[in-house]
Amino acid sequence: MPETAKDDLVVRGDSLMQAGRFGEALALFEDALKLDGGDPDLWNRAGVALRSLGRYAESVEYFERSLRIDPRDRNSS
Repeated sequence: MPETAKDDLVVRGDSLMQAGRFGEALALFEDALKLDGGDPDLWNRAGVALRSLGRYAESVEYFERSLRIDPRDRNSS
């Protein structure tokens, strides 16, 4: 169960990703990043959404940002 506004955005974004609604999911992940730009998993999630939208160059930037925050982040694509 989501505990914070950020958690709520992530849960909703993940649900939209599973439904193939990548643009809507990206918007929620971007909102969550405004709340916590230091979370590498959020950068990764947004990167996956961008990649799913065919926005490959942008997705690479997001994945690189995730890895800069946590070089050992196993979830980075």
